[in-house]
Amino acid sequence: MSDTSPSEPSCTLCDLPVSGSDIVADGNRFCCTGCRDVYVTLGDVDDIDADDVRRARDDSQSDREVPSDHDATFLEVDGMHCATCEAFIESAATTIDGVSDASSSYVTDTVRIDHDPDRVSAADLQEEISGLGYSAYARDDTFSRRRANNWEMGRIAVGVLMGMSVMLQYLVIIYPTYFGGLFYGDRVTEFFESALASSVATPFYVVIAALTTIILGVTGKPILQGAYVSVKTRSPNMDLLVAIAAVSAYLYSTLSIVFGGEHIYYDVTVAIIVIVTVGNYYESSIKQEATERLSDLTSIQVNEARRVREDGEAEAVAVEDLEVDDRVLVRSGERVPVDGTVVDGDAAVDEAVVTGESLPARKTAGDTVVGGSMVTDGAVTVRVGAEATSSLDRITELVWDLQSGSHGIQKLADKLATIFVPVVLALAVVVTGVNLLLGNGVSALLVGLTVLIVSCPCALGLATPLAVAAGVRDALERSIVVFDDSIFERIRDAETVIFDKTGTLTTGEMTVTETDLETALLEKAALLEQRSSHPVGEAIAAVRPVPDGGSVESGSDADSPADRVDSFDSYRNGVSGIVDGDEIIVGHPDLFRDHDWDVPANITDRIANNRETGRVPVAVGRNGTAEGVIVVGDKLRENWDETVASISDDGKDVVVLTGDDARAAQQFRDHAAVDDVFAGVPPEGKAETVTRFNETGRTVMVGDGTNDAPALAAADLGIALGGGTAMAADAADVALVDDDLASVGTVFELARATNRRVKGNIAWAFCYNAIAIPLAVLGLLNPLFAALAMGGSSLLVVVNSTRPLLSDEDTA
Repeated sequence: MSDTSPSEPSCTLCDLPVSGSDIVADGNRFCCTGCRDVYVTLGDVDDIDADDVRRARDDSQSDREVPSDHDATFLEVDGMHCATCEAFIESAATTIDGVSDASSSYVTDTVRIDHDPDRVSAADLQEEISGLGYSAYARDDTFSRRRANNWEMGRIAVGVLMGMSVMLQYLVIIYPTYFGGLFYGDRVTEFFESALASSVATPFYVVIAALTTIILGVTGKPILQGAYVSVKTRSPNMDLLVAIAAVSAYLYSTLSIVFGGEHIYYDVTVAIIVIVTVGNYYESSIKQEATERLSDLTSIQVNEARRVREDGEAEAVAVEDLEVDDRVLVRSGERVPVDGTVVDGDAAVDEAVVTGESLPARKTAGDTVVGGSMVTDGAVTVRVGAEATSSLDRITELVWDLQSGSHGIQKLADKLATIFVPVVLALAVVVTGVNLLLGNGVSALLVGLTVLIVSCPCALGLATPLAVAAGVRDALERSIVVFDDSIFERIRDAETVIFDKTGTLTTGEMTVTETDLETALLEKAALLEQRSSHPVGEAIAAVRPVPDGGSVESGSDADSPADRVDSFDSYRNGVSGIVDGDEIIVGHPDLFRDHDWDVPANITDRIANNRETGRVPVAVGRNGTAEGVIVVGDKLRENWDETVASISDDGKDVVVLTGDDARAAQQFRDHAAVDDVFAGVPPEGKAETVTRFNETGRTVMVGDGTNDAPALAAADLGIALGGGTAMAADAADVALVDDDLASVGTVFELARATNRRVKGNIAWAFCYNAIAIPLAVLGLLNPLFAALAMGGSSLLVVVNSTRPLLSDEDTA
């Protein structure tokens, strides 16, 4: 994504502006060394395997050409649940007048439509897509999302309640006639047969027919919609299989009532529709329960700014009302609303949420700042940059763009359906035709119906959703949230696992990593830094030494009283003051030189060496002389080494991607399990890096922050740590709620176990079909027994899916 004009030079990798940059490689210009290193290592990706349909399709979408006067509208679409739906919506959308391109993804329920706003509005697009049988609305329209959820629950309620009414009548009245004397005795059977044969039975049949019609049309609407799309695109799927069996039983029963037939099989229609619908709803409800675990994640979008008027007074305005060259005041603890340039002030700015850089940067007049970054110390006045946009807003749009272009995969059951549907239909037609030629009359139609019913893939239809629900359930028990049902298939062939550094392999928090100070001096430095709001100072103040060699939190009762600090001064590069009668300086060696203090050579060398590792070393002195060093840095997670090693041992390539400079990433470059490290890469560059790795095989991205969101969305599978931002969770496929990096390995274990369960369920379903279909072809089954057999196979799949996927030992 880029807001640059066509004539403005842009980065070869990420398309960001390169004005003022002299970084060149292979005749190409880059915005930063990180993008250059990615390009040099991975090369260009124009040469894509044409045999890989999914990747070829993704590439064609990424290279789309959008007219300059067209807007991109992102819609959330309910009812899109397979790759066939994606293709159908895209093809339908591109036929709308004024639309230049469309891309959809059932994985994220998102469709992006590029259109001329003067010819077709966003509201018109919603109406057109909804007219296809789906429910389309703006991504931030919570009311429409809630209404869609209510409709789904209403369809389930209609199916269950009316289905119970239909089945009750079958159990009490109709089944006694079908089963004869097996369970009820001859007199009872004769009574019901005579009752159903009389004219009084007609209203009774009509009531059952009416209830079944409602169930088929209301509860079964998504299935019928999926079947329609399947036929429309000539891509048989599971919905088509289910719909054929349900509709065949319905039509046969209706014709039987009209022409005075002996049997009706509305119960088959009801059972098929309700069983499959409830199974799918169970899966979605488990996922909904999981996503509720993320309710504590907060958004960091900036909605309001403090604009400085000509008279110097500040006024609160909406961010969208800002114009180019407006000046906005940003104080400590606030986020910069839009990209711009500092015109006044001096402040430490934490840009980690946007750039991934773990260490705050000092910003003064003339420095650029990015929208979404946090002012942690001081205050600045920022002149609004070109087009008054925010880097955070651009990242959001990039995430949506990637999500809508990340097509899902064709599920295993749907792949099987492309073969199974034509075979079953051909078999039913042949069997019916043979029986008609033999003069069997109506029974020929009954045999054909039985073949369709017995072939109904209720068990096959439940195989994937119930196994996936088991995977989501078991993941939730381990504080892992799974957002969509395709990840268990997408992750199994992963070849590369890419880790973001800041907040993922590290905690993302500034902490004291080492010091050579004596206890008394360290305590005085901490007391002085308690009055500082700089992130480095806060890290030093967070832990104070106590006599037993332990530590206490800075806010505890063990803190020294305020009168221990007699004076305090803050500078751009450190702090100074009087503590317990001693003059103390904590900061950069330049601050010591400004005060004419002595800095021994060994301290200068130690500071230089620590800077090479990407950490922040500060000197601490007392009464005219620097006596030691405190090193502050981004703390490594305790289990990062084991996690990276285990993934490498599993045969996957491990890559570390970070917005920090190369020094901060050197320790990962030296690790034996890490194959590649790319440092200094901006968010757009991260997404492009992942895209290029996608061309070499399936890719998993593990990250936590907003700056990681585009890369998470671009990966075949995104895993977000729970301590990250809401945008990262929205872009990811999996979230680790407990913020435990070791859970990444558990995700792979669950994926393998879920795939085994899916295949096991499908195997059971096909075993049932292998036995039942020949019996139906030979006329040894009637539709009723076919329905019972179908229910039995479905029950077997349900029971199999309730078993835990992993034992406690598997994740110990």
